[in-house]
Amino acid sequence: MEDLIRIMDEIRPDIDFTKENKLIDDGVLDSFDIISIVSEVNDFFGIELNVNDLLPENFNSAEALFDLITKMKSRLRR
Repeated sequence: MEDLIRIMDEIRPDIDFTKENKLIDDGVLDSFDIISIVSEVNDFFGIELNVNDLLPENFNSAEALFDLITKMKSRLRR
């Protein structure tokens, strides 16, 4: 989770990702932010988030995104 927070902080240092839980619903992140986060997450975690994963509920909080990353990584291990 710390690595994800660091990645998100590098993209948007003005947001407290440890507390914010409506990043999409409240319009805190825009589409460019999402693209940047997805790109960095894919590279860092060795996964490939795709269009089907780009749901608001997966990006409303760092915790939700981390849950998605964890699920993706567990699928890769199988």
